[in-house]
Amino acid sequence: FSSGSVGSTPPFGTPADFSPGYGWDDEKRMTDAGSNRSIESNIIEKRGKERRLSTVQVLFAVILTVGLMLTLNFSGRIQADRELQRIHAQVLQEIEFLEQQQIELAAELGYVKSDAYVEIWARDDGKMVRENEVLVLAQRAQSSAAPPPTVISPVELRTKPPEPENWELWWALFFDSPPLNLN
Repeated sequence: FSSGSVGSTPPFGTPADFSPGYGWDDEKRMTDAGSNRSIESNIIEKRGKERRLSTVQVLFAVILTVGLMLTLNFSGRIQADRELQRIHAQVLQEIEFLEQQQIELAAELGYVKSDAYVEIWARDDGKMVRENEVLVLAQRAQSSAAPPPTVISPVELRTKPPEPENWELWWALFFDSPPLNLN
């Protein structure tokens, strides 16, 4: 192929070799003969409709999602920690109360095991005495001036006639007569 040879055809063909309806415009772009719109403008319109996401946008969405998940996880952990701290404080308070109660019970146990407590219990509640002692029990003094109380037995008074039993009511309902006396 030589650039100056006459009568040779270029390797890509001539404008006449192309199919009818397409031609070359001044800007060397192929145009649609029917609508006079360039193919590039058709491609640009299609890309505008599809709106593909860029790598940066996808990466930003992933980072935002992970950040949101971490935030929710941490807030849940903070709430759980607060609840655990409340329970911990309550348990510590209960432990202090029980330790104080244990100290009081240990002191009372020491006193109950002592000889002084045993002697007090024996004299007061046990009604015991030592050798050469006499047990004196105080009793209420009864005065002779007050007569003993009289017990009055209650007397049953009927203010209305006795009510018939249920079977007597049913008998009277079915037979229109008083029930038979079986005595």
